[in-house]
Amino acid sequence: MGSSRKRLLRLLVPATTVATTVVVSTALTPVLSANAATSDHGAGRARSVIFINGDGMSAAHREAARLSLAGLDGQLTMDKLPVSGQLSTSPHDPKTAITDSAAAATAWATGTKTYNGAISVDVKGKPLPILGRQAKAAGKSTGLVTTSQVTDASPAAWFSQTADRAAQDEIARQYLAVSKPDVILGGGEDWWLPAGTPGAWPDKPAEDPSEASKGTKGNLIDRAKRSGYQYVSSAKELAHAKRGKLLGLFSNEEMFQQRPEGQGDVYSPAVDLATMTQKALDTLSTNKKGFFLFVEEEGVDEFAHENNGARVLQAMKSLEKAVKVARTYVAAHPDTLLVVTGDHDCGGLTVEDPIDSDESGSDLSTEDGPFPIHGSNLKFVMDWTTTEHTGADVPVTAQGPLSTLFTGKHPNTYVHEVLSRVLTSRH
Repeated sequence: MGSSRKRLLRLLVPATTVATTVVVSTALTPVLSANAATSDHGAGRARSVIFINGDGMSAAHREAARLSLAGLDGQLTMDKLPVSGQLSTSPHDPKTAITDSAAAATAWATGTKTYNGAISVDVKGKPLPILGRQAKAAGKSTGLVTTSQVTDASPAAWFSQTADRAAQDEIARQYLAVSKPDVILGGGEDWWLPAGTPGAWPDKPAEDPSEASKGTKGNLIDRAKRSGYQYVSSAKELAHAKRGKLLGLFSNEEMFQQRPEGQGDVYSPAVDLATMTQKALDTLSTNKKGFFLFVEEEGVDEFAHENNGARVLQAMKSLEKAVKVARTYVAAHPDTLLVVTGDHDCGGLTVEDPIDSDESGSDLSTEDGPFPIHGSNLKFVMDWTTTEHTGADVPVTAQGPLSTLFTGKHPNTYVHEVLSRVLTSRH
């Protein structure tokens, strides 16, 4: 892609220093014989987990956001976490070596690689044990926050099991009947209501007339209310919601319109990710046995699919604000493990100097920008190589008990090995 005259503006790695003197083996098994969730970074025992996914986010997305938000010598909050490593992302799919979000999240939630489209089932379609349910069985509170549909692949893998990620109404049914997360916040109201029964978000909105209620499992919002959930659909209602089981659906589908630049693309969630994250933490933290919270910014992936650099940077800004909320919580609650990563790369992004940009900006080699570098007169270009996912490694940064285990390079299933030490413990 591009000519040999191109020069990278900066190395496409997060500006993160691994602040630890502990050497951790890439083989976790010997470590697992130690006390279940004893800290090897920071004090005390891990009791809770905040796991944050920048969907589609690899090193280049983090670097572009760093330049845009923090400048040449600055750092993102997600890159200030004291431990860093890498995760590979390949699935076990007979048709491809490149993962989708379903297979990637299944690897995290179950420790097993599977085929694309699978939600916590193995390659033969057999349901796998999932950390969301195991955490609840251990007495912990659980929750999910996303700017996608709450039943989309990444959150679904922690709390449901189905052979097809498209069965989002079945995933919603399983949330209520089986895994019972205490907090569910995000988009996707269409999947909770039967066709012809619009909810707080009207069918066929002007910004996307294809959106409309489409569930086949009955009125799941009413079922949630009968099960003790407060239901909210606006920022004001969320702000006034009392502690307890909480369901908030703030859009028909995703909480944005993912389109190419200038073609109806909108990133303006009715409730921002940081606000949802704070509300979830306020609710889940009342459990003395701890909690598990999954947080996701979906816009990085969806706008990368459109090679829409401006909106990717907006989504990265949203994610960064949510990480700040989580890190503030961890500072006050050092028994919490915070992990920030991506499920896969999307777009094959590189970050370049605009002086050497010489492409047409079309098809599978699209250049975006130039974008200003914060606090500088310099600019950078976001150069895409594809509109699809790639097999590039993703960075992982972490803080809190057990965080040093993420040092080095690991398969994405390794996430499960670390998190299970905390989430399956009854201490």
